[in-house]
Amino acid sequence: MTDALITRFRAVFARDPDFIARAPGRIEFIGNHTDYNGGPVLGAAIDRSVWVGLSLRSDGKRRFASDSKKGVLELESGAPLERITGQNSWVNYPLGVLAAMRDSSLPIPGGFDYMAVSNVPMGAGLSSSAAIELSSGLVFLKATGTELGREALVKLGRKAENEFVGVPCGILDQGVSGFGKKDHLVYIDCRGPRFDTVPLPAGSNFWIFNTHTKHALIDGLYAARHQECMEAAKVIGVGLLVDATPAMLAGAEQKLSRTTFKRARHVIDEIARVAAAVSALEKGDLAAVGKLLLASHRSSRTWFENSCPELDFLVDNLESEPGVYGARLTGGGFGGAAMALTTDAFGDEAGQRVSDAYLAKFGSRPEIIHARTGDGASLITR
Repeated sequence: MTDALITRFRAVFARDPDFIARAPGRIEFIGNHTDYNGGPVLGAAIDRSVWVGLSLRSDGKRRFASDSKKGVLELESGAPLERITGQNSWVNYPLGVLAAMRDSSLPIPGGFDYMAVSNVPMGAGLSSSAAIELSSGLVFLKATGTELGREALVKLGRKAENEFVGVPCGILDQGVSGFGKKDHLVYIDCRGPRFDTVPLPAGSNFWIFNTHTKHALIDGLYAARHQECMEAAKVIGVGLLVDATPAMLAGAEQKLSRTTFKRARHVIDEIARVAAAVSALEKGDLAAVGKLLLASHRSSRTWFENSCPELDFLVDNLESEPGVYGARLTGGGFGGAAMALTTDAFGDEAGQRVSDAYLAKFGSRPEIIHARTGDGASLITR
């Protein structure tokens, strides 16, 4: 993909990029909506990434292009950094990183040509947004000669998404994209935050089934769940739901609305599932991990209500397939993708059976991605 980026950059800007970086998409392995509640989460950086190339300009023009959109968006470096609407709204991610750098008293590049290419499917719950934020951050920092640690880079990406793009996400997406390691899962204690890795037993496979159903988190569903969780924590009497116990939830049930009780129930149980998954992984017990994945999905469906019929159908069908340890929705939910943890025995034929059943039910086929773990964000040395 580096060659594809350079070819595209030359075709659009008639020169080579000075700096190139890549950052991977991620699978939310388990820990659904626990991150902004201060809880732990497990994720996996995958072998699909966003690549960004940048060349500096002396005329103050900032020109943005992407392999997924036609044309070039041109902005003046002296103009205020403001959100873009319409077909070029994808530019809000690199613009958000520039704004986060400025607000953090870091130098930002003036004029430049910018190109993004990707093989991370958009809207599939694989966080192409975090991938473009981190790869953009790396080239912007390199262009200004600024050294920044990995945790600070991750926080810049989150700041861009929270404050500029407008999605109140936790640190999961950027943290996994930044700290990913091949053959490992990334463990994040989001209250710190603290980042670590957990070895993934050999023979583990990820199969992702992208429904192409709506997954626009900024449309308010994600923000609504965030607000419901904050309200539940307030009523229970804790700062964040990570500090609430099942007993505390039971004691506050009569004070909570039915909706806020359900949201808190999911988050508190999910935090316990993450801890159990880490313990099972340390023992190499993937069967136990698979049961936790299925329990996570059912909790998302019943208590957090961020699943949908397409995702439920996929998880139910995957559960019945030989070689599947477990499956669940991955990402924010409300559409997007389901993820299955499988043995090597689950292959293309099994994936086709699931696809055929989905076609018969919904009239379209899911996009199937066989993903493996990959390393985190990095600059590319040419």
